[in-house]
Amino acid sequence: MQDKISLLDKYSKRDGSIFISGVQSLVRLPLIQKDKDLSNNLNTAGFISGYKGSPLGGYDLELQRAQNFLDEKSIFHQPGLNEEIAATSVWGSQQGEFLGRGKFDGVFGIWYGKGPGVDRAMDALKHANAAGSSQHGGVLAVAGDDHGAKSSTLPHQSDHNFISAFIPYLYPSGVNDIIPYGLLGIAMSRFSGCWIGMKIVSDVADAAMVYNTALEKANIIIPSADYFGEYAELSRNIYYKDTPRDQDHRLQRVKGFAAQAFGRVNAIDKTIWKGPNTKIGIITSGKSYSDVREALRWLNIDEHSANDLGIGLYKVGMPWPLEPEGIREFCEGLDHVLVVEEKRELIEHQIKWQLYNWKEAARPIVVGKQDEQGNWLLPPENDLPLEIIVEVVAKRIYKATQSSDLLDRLEWFNKRHQEQQAIVSPIQRNPYFCSGCPHNTSTLVPEGSRSLGGIGCHYMAVDMDRGTELFTQMGGEGTPWIGQAPFSKDTHIFANLGDGTYKHSGLLAIRAAIDAGINITYKILYNDAVAMTGGQAIGNNWDVHGITKQLLAEGITKICILSENPAQYKNLETKNVISRHRDNIIRAQEDLKKISGVSALIYDQTCAAEKRRRRKRGLLEDPIQRVFINPEICEGCGDCSIQSNCVSIEPLETTHGRKRKINQANCNKDYSCLKGFCPSFITANVIPKKVELTENFERLDDPQVSQKDVTNIMLTGIGGTGVLTISALLGMAAHIEGKISTTLDLTGLAQKGGAVWSHIKIFSKDKIPFSHKISPASTDLLLACDPIVAAKEEIQETFSKSKTYSVVNTSLSPVADFVTERDIAFMEEETIDLIKKSCFELTSLLPASKIAEDLSNDAIGSNLVMLGAAFQAGLIPLKRESIEEAIVLNKVGATNNLYCFNLGRAYVQNPQQPMFRNFLEKNPDESLEQVLSKRQELLEQYGKKEFEKYNNSFSKAHELLKNEITAEPVLIRLAKELYRLIAIKDEYQVAKFHIERSKELVNGYGEKYSNLNFYLAPPLLSFIKDQKTQRPKKFKLPAYIALPIFYLLGSLKFLRGSPLDVMKYSKDRKLALKHQEIFFNELNNISHLPEGKRLSSVTNLLLRSEKVKGFGPVRESSFNEFLNSGP
Repeated sequence: MQDKISLLDKYSKRDGSIFISGVQSLVRLPLIQKDKDLSNNLNTAGFISGYKGSPLGGYDLELQRAQNFLDEKSIFHQPGLNEEIAATSVWGSQQGEFLGRGKFDGVFGIWYGKGPGVDRAMDALKHANAAGSSQHGGVLAVAGDDHGAKSSTLPHQSDHNFISAFIPYLYPSGVNDIIPYGLLGIAMSRFSGCWIGMKIVSDVADAAMVYNTALEKANIIIPSADYFGEYAELSRNIYYKDTPRDQDHRLQRVKGFAAQAFGRVNAIDKTIWKGPNTKIGIITSGKSYSDVREALRWLNIDEHSANDLGIGLYKVGMPWPLEPEGIREFCEGLDHVLVVEEKRELIEHQIKWQLYNWKEAARPIVVGKQDEQGNWLLPPENDLPLEIIVEVVAKRIYKATQSSDLLDRLEWFNKRHQEQQAIVSPIQRNPYFCSGCPHNTSTLVPEGSRSLGGIGCHYMAVDMDRGTELFTQMGGEGTPWIGQAPFSKDTHIFANLGDGTYKHSGLLAIRAAIDAGINITYKILYNDAVAMTGGQAIGNNWDVHGITKQLLAEGITKICILSENPAQYKNLETKNVISRHRDNIIRAQEDLKKISGVSALIYDQTCAAEKRRRRKRGLLEDPIQRVFINPEICEGCGDCSIQSNCVSIEPLETTHGRKRKINQANCNKDYSCLKGFCPSFITANVIPKKVELTENFERLDDPQVSQKDVTNIMLTGIGGTGVLTISALLGMAAHIEGKISTTLDLTGLAQKGGAVWSHIKIFSKDKIPFSHKISPASTDLLLACDPIVAAKEEIQETFSKSKTYSVVNTSLSPVADFVTERDIAFMEEETIDLIKKSCFELTSLLPASKIAEDLSNDAIGSNLVMLGAAFQAGLIPLKRESIEEAIVLNKVGATNNLYCFNLGRAYVQNPQQPMFRNFLEKNPDESLEQVLSKRQELLEQYGKKEFEKYNNSFSKAHELLKNEITAEPVLIRLAKELYRLIAIKDEYQVAKFHIERSKELVNGYGEKYSNLNFYLAPPLLSFIKDQKTQRPKKFKLPAYIALPIFYLLGSLKFLRGSPLDVMKYSKDRKLALKHQEIFFNELNNISHLPEGKRLSSVTNLLLRSEKVKGFGPVRESSFNEFLNSGP
């Protein structure tokens, strides 16, 4: 019987299996190292320092969560100011024992940083490695490599950096290698005196699996002194007093060779397969090793068939320095060697060097990045996809063996390539600023100005239409202007800089700009978190007060602080520092632009994602004020999206066209959408209705599930919606059931609403995992929590028309492009159709988000609804009890999650149940008669004159098109547009709609509300301008003032158009009437065209006219476009 499983097992358990991720393995590693030292009678401590960055972005957060475990083992974690300082600090941990000053026998150190951080820390790494490690300490330098630049500004490869610093390094092939290699690395560091590197790529760091702790118990062998000959007596560890020349002597003559000897005796590089008839060898390392094993499995090649085919396999655990004896032993007798490694070749060159002066007759042909003729074989750029490895391995083995089975596979690949080339995703889901993100406002620049891009979240502004261009490495923000300014026609530029980067190294960039005497304004966003990597705290003295004082001390003469509450910084105000409301973002920049030299704008607004986290934990007040949009008034102009840049403003499809609504589930309440020039906005203090979780569905029967050797599940979703919780739940559920499982979460800019997906594998008990990725055409289940992501080409690569079942969420989640493209087509039908064509069976289509939101009051629960649906369809090879236990074990929202899981099950079992009735109803397409009837009814209420005008106008239009083929769809559009033109949304109509719908809107969300407010821009006060938009100011009117005005206007609607109608002189009314007049004139002109040409002309007129939307300056702008695009 398996012991009771706990989420703490990953750090507390020492025997048996645990479920653990790559990053969590790096946390467990020092705990196990401490245990090993204690068993060897060593009283050691640990020191960990580095800088967060993908794929190690969550490492320091995970260390913080494990603080109690670390404290218990005397392991100290100090996040670094930057990678260089962190490396120097770890170097210091090796010096603590000098002159008997240390409290411990030694301190083992771990440094961490992503690839660009390795670049930044090179000077420190070289110095520290030359100095060396202590005898009972040792250092592991962990480099996180993002080969494909999924969340980096540059694809990076740290291998060559390690070589440059003369740091031997290890390369784990998967999660199960991290701790064993880490233990070997620290032991190697102690023995050799070198720092030892460890390369962790995204596919390893972001993976999780069931891990056997027995791997940690392997015996580590220390080489004898015989390996060193004349240098046997030369100490390799760090000295108290040393010289650079002596350090280099030991490093070059002894320490590197000591690491090589250590690797040899501990078989870090090893032969996996080799038989007496082996003629073709595959040498590979790290992630590529796992991918090669997966490729061979996909090609049905196991050890037995490999021996028959003459295939050998060699795993390199230490790519540099490559241990030569093992390589030569493996290569002897081979005809060909294929080296499979990512990025620029490293192992391939070393093999060629090591074989060059060896037995000439025994040397095989070695290929890797290029074949024998110099043609590209494996790409050196970006990441190395599994499907390419599968194909290249198949080609090379076929070339050597002429196997008919492999020929069939190659022919399958050729056919597959042709099919895949025809697949084009109808729409893309791109990352974007979070809803309520301070970057939405802080990155704005005055018209005609430009800003240089920053790192992190600021990087995304480069692809947005907000005057931001170019980017640099972290800490270089703004300094390209030093090289441009002397030669540019421009005299000034802005530069974006985040508070995390400012602390890391950005202050040096500001200092350089001051020193160069350039005209630049640094826009420093203080969002109180290192937002991109998970919301880590900035630390003391890096708040607005501290930054302001630092900037003044550096010599900046003008600083403007923008915040929601300017009064809090009044104490900082001097002739050089002013504090203003954040609405002054444009005006403040215009003023700073006039300053000669370097100026600064500090924008203070907490990161939206961090606000959400703190509110959830009760660390920050959660405002009860909610924003609503009255759909009857909304024109769908999209100005609210433009002003707020917010993804929580979503489309609302109605019979009157596309409107806008606020997604209350993900709104972060920064209220910037109220700047949209539209009278449809209302706010109220209201608490959401509590939904009773009533299980009034039919009795649920557990499904029959067929068991396979491995079940491959592709999970797709949207960043920030909790979708990856499903991969964690399935991994844990498999562990609870005693099965092996692996998960690989591919996140990129996940928390920015971008595409995320997960490769999930659940194995039968006699199968072992290799690559965490799913092979080509090997997905058994597509769990499409977001179908748009499922349509991505690289995900489609894993689908099979003969085996992939799909469960698809049909609830629309708009793409971020909707923010700037108000009329974008979401291509829902095309996306579902693509999935249907790519898979064997579309098992279930269900509106999971809608079900979760309406029945559990939590849209995030849609992921559990999807999981329940897939389970009930018999597509998840796990027991219900295991999944439920995993949900309970996760604790967070367990009750609601179990309920949503059962909702999905119930829907698949019988979607006709009463509780799902509303989700099955589809709005039928309206007929022309229905459209006319509805609008005639509305116009009767609007006014008799308008009613008659509508009927006459449509009759003429109908007569105009009566002989045109397929005219009805155009007539329906024409009927709708004529109504929109005639039923002008003037002050009387807006008042009517607010009276009829606004309270109803708020009541539909919460049971009780207070502080109801309306946001209006009275024409008589249009001379008062908004500080941010420089358009007529919108005033907040409480209901006790606004509603009586609305009722008064409602009672005066009979004045509409009469001499007593003072509103008819407003700019909006005049513009609306002018629009009417032009439309009718053009329609009349079309009547003179010959039949056959009228339909296209009317269609063109409608296309132009339908774009005239909004109120005030928004409508005026779109009306001018209508005029300028005229016939």
